[in-house]
Amino acid sequence: MNAKLKIIISMVAFGTISIFVRSISLSSGEIAFFRAVIAAIVILIYKGLIGSRFSLLDIKKDLPLLFISGAVMGFNWILLFEAYKYTSVSIATLSYYFSPVIVTVLSPALFKEKMTIKQIICFIMSTIGLVMVIGISGTDKSSANIVGIGFGLGAAVFYAIVILLNKFVTKVSGVDKTLIQLFAAIIVLIPYVLITTGVNIENLGIIGITNILILGIVHTGICYCLYFSSIKDLKGQQVSILSYIDPLVAIVISVAVLNEPISFVQLIGGMMILGFTLLNEVEIKFKL
Repeated sequence: MNAKLKIIISMVAFGTISIFVRSISLSSGEIAFFRAVIAAIVILIYKGLIGSRFSLLDIKKDLPLLFISGAVMGFNWILLFEAYKYTSVSIATLSYYFSPVIVTVLSPALFKEKMTIKQIICFIMSTIGLVMVIGISGTDKSSANIVGIGFGLGAAVFYAIVILLNKFVTKVSGVDKTLIQLFAAIIVLIPYVLITTGVNIENLGIIGITNILILGIVHTGICYCLYFSSIKDLKGQQVSILSYIDPLVAIVISVAVLNEPISFVQLIGGMMILGFTLLNEVEIKFKL
């Protein structure tokens, strides 16, 4: 399959996650746990089919970082799923997509990179966009909406941590990295689920079980394999641009399918977050 088509399919699928999550009557912790378990099984089957294996001895130096990032990834999912419960999918998604801005701000301190004028401008404008999404300018200030945005931003922070930790892991392929992170998420989420809500999957009906299988098999297992098998054949800019299909699909679904409200101010703020974050990630060359 063409690399661009692979990433487009995965991004469109990622943008529809909220529909399935909202149809699963389990706690966010349980959904994240079963998502990781099902996805890990799918990726193991995928690696078996293509004859790909990896040795823990070869990557033992990276295991601690991969374990930490996997644990963080699990709680990142929990926070995002909680955001869907308290606010609209579009607002939760836009809050979550503030994560690249967080990465840009933290990178100079962690990797001794200097922020360029373009990066500073993009950070300021994206932050203004976030303020507009939160609702300073007369938009929805209900407590539930603010809590949802808080969960979305919390998920963004956790996802930024995953991105930053992954930058230190350079000798492990994307699929192998994800598989180890899924196992780490499973290990960490087991005690979390048992302590908080316990396992209640036996109470799910056919619809709930179907949705959690789709979330684990399609949205995570298959789409992660598609995504990581495609990025090696694409330039970084192409991946960055195509990745923005995810939030755009999520916003369209939120407004057009779920009939969730979004104000004009929030829409402009969202466009600023996505637009300036994308501008920060791509190089623009001017030819005279």
